[in-house]
Amino acid sequence: MAVVDGMVTGPQKCAIDGCTTDVVNLRGGVFCATHLAQYGHMYHIQNCQNLNVDGTHACREHQHLWARHIANHSRQTYAGARRAINRPAENLPWQTATVPFRQAHDEHALEGERSNYFTASHYYCVETICAPYGVVTAWTKFDKSESPTKILEFLEKVYPTEESKPAYICIDKACLVLRTAVANGSWDRVWKSTTCFIKWCNPAPKDGSAPNLVVVAYDNCGNPYYKRAFNTQACEQLNTWLGGFDSIIRRMKPSNFDWFLHAMMFYHTRYVIEKQASRDLPPQVQQEEQEEDEDEETEEQPNIDMAAQVVHGDIE
Repeated sequence: MAVVDGMVTGPQKCAIDGCTTDVVNLRGGVFCATHLAQYGHMYHIQNCQNLNVDGTHACREHQHLWARHIANHSRQTYAGARRAINRPAENLPWQTATVPFRQAHDEHALEGERSNYFTASHYYCVETICAPYGVVTAWTKFDKSESPTKILEFLEKVYPTEESKPAYICIDKACLVLRTAVANGSWDRVWKSTTCFIKWCNPAPKDGSAPNLVVVAYDNCGNPYYKRAFNTQACEQLNTWLGGFDSIIRRMKPSNFDWFLHAMMFYHTRYVIEKQASRDLPPQVQQEEQEEDEDEETEEQPNIDMAAQVVHGDIE
């Protein structure tokens, strides 16, 4: 089984539609080197061919749009200060509550067009494929939307041969992905003989045709009950952990973003493998390793306290 999910985040890229090249200047720049040479001195408004007014990114006709942008993004304004001091997605009692748009799992993703190029664009999301026990198999960036066509193309690249394809792919958009695969012919050509697309909410049919998705377990009173044999939310758990770094990675250029995220995925995978290996050890060995870890933390604590005292000037 493979678990697939996406996290809405991504690095900055060129503001021109279809261009995924790094922005030349991450502190206020919006274009890559090629488009900066072409459009840097000209319009930053869609379908406007006029030259920019000196010191602005808009022509004389569209100065009101540039003024509105400055008012909403300047650090000297309330809106700019709010972004600087607030936690991500925080709404204080006196602020108007904002409801973020959430794309329904079984609806086609919308790809909106920009009206101006005052700010750099971002990749829409990061799509990950995990094993049910949490090991990351592959990941990629999606531009503009998490469409089922992009998901199918990503899966075909990760699983190019019939032998490599998993028996089940668990994804929230399973119905939409299956419908798209049938429509474009990839279901009969690629997936029909090897793979089933399922959602985490209905992992197994009740007719017993897929008994390996559900197993019988027993509660503390010895009563049998059915439970999922696999963790079908492995990707969501990974994305929750990566979400803590969202404010950092959204300010990176794509090359730095790729390196950072790949390193984090490698760290997460190694941690999961070590955790899984420790569960297979006898209870006595597990207890000994836990005691060793506690002893190491105890030995490191005096060094940490000493460093804190030096920082605060308590030790000369």
